[in-house]
Amino acid sequence: MASARRRGGTATALLAVLLTATACGPVADRKPDALPVGYDSLDGTLRVWPARGSLAGDAAATAAVTDAVRAWRTPVDDRAHLPSSGILWSGEADGAPLALVAADVPGESASWLLQLTRDGNRYVVDRASEYTDPGYLVYSDVLPVQTSAGRRYLLSERVERLLGPKGRALVTRDGLTDPVDVPACQAVPLTATLRATSSLPRGRAADRLLDLGTATTDPRYPLVRDETGSGRRALDDLDTCELADERGPFGSIPRRIGDRDAPRAVPESWPRGKVSVRALGEVALGGGDPADLEQLSWETGTGTMTAVVYRPAAGDPVFSPADRANTLQAYVLPVPGQPLVVLSWRANRYTSLSVPPGTPRLVDRPGLVVVPQPSSKATFSLAGAEKTYYRSVGGR
Repeated sequence: MASARRRGGTATALLAVLLTATACGPVADRKPDALPVGYDSLDGTLRVWPARGSLAGDAAATAAVTDAVRAWRTPVDDRAHLPSSGILWSGEADGAPLALVAADVPGESASWLLQLTRDGNRYVVDRASEYTDPGYLVYSDVLPVQTSAGRRYLLSERVERLLGPKGRALVTRDGLTDPVDVPACQAVPLTATLRATSSLPRGRAADRLLDLGTATTDPRYPLVRDETGSGRRALDDLDTCELADERGPFGSIPRRIGDRDAPRAVPESWPRGKVSVRALGEVALGGGDPADLEQLSWETGTGTMTAVVYRPAAGDPVFSPADRANTLQAYVLPVPGQPLVVLSWRANRYTSLSVPPGTPRLVDRPGLVVVPQPSSKATFSLAGAEKTYYRSVGGR
């Protein structure tokens, strides 16, 4: 009986220790451990994002970066999950400490690239770019960095070489390139050569990207995939600051998080890749000089988006806001002095477009109708072989 009591007392004591260690008391209130240095992603046996930078092994720098990331919040007040985040690079650039962190934010199902600099004895987050697909950041191979000396790029271990905007190989030190001259509002091409790995047995000679320019504002990430080079041709002479404006194609559809708009988040219309352009034809309005009308299309995290670009013979291009890919596309085109609605579709012998009575058709051809922007809400319809599609456009 005494033996049984001793065994029971021992079990009770062990249970108390376990409860204290896992749930109760000051141990449960302990801060999480420091951020991992490097990111836990493998391509076969290759660690894609190892610990790099001259301060990667500096415990004090790691602790200070951890404190800054722990205090950081997204625009909707979500925080990074430290155990699944990681310091990609920690060292000095342009004579000052710099840290780059892949921050996992479960509440938004997103990843964030945080750029931190040192302010006295602490680090602060001074740039934060959101990657709306959680895996898009850590499975990318080229990440943009902006320092006082210009644009740099952090490269994964898969990258053998990166060609900059002028086709020249960039000098890289410990995974971070030297500064590159990238314009503020112009798209420039980058081409990475990827080594053979488990996921790419033959490597990749030309992994193409576009940098949309250094004026891209947080939290938008400026790199767009461009596998075929179509994006380079489509954006060659366009102002990316205007494209990214809240009324421009790339910035015009706000993101919704939960049941509300999140204007400080990456727009739903922000491009991820496959930017291309096709000609809709030449138009002449009001007896003026002919202008080219083009349709941009691109892929986002929420599907395909489109917009139209009006290119007059003299003067700057005019952009419509984005329109999600539809059978009948409807664009409001703010041409100065003559705002328009452009209706576009893939024409065949079964399709027929109807406009409100009394609406003048400034351009009327198969697959394209241009009308003055109505002063009040108007509805247009496209009859097909089996279905009729409707689009409504608000007034001025």
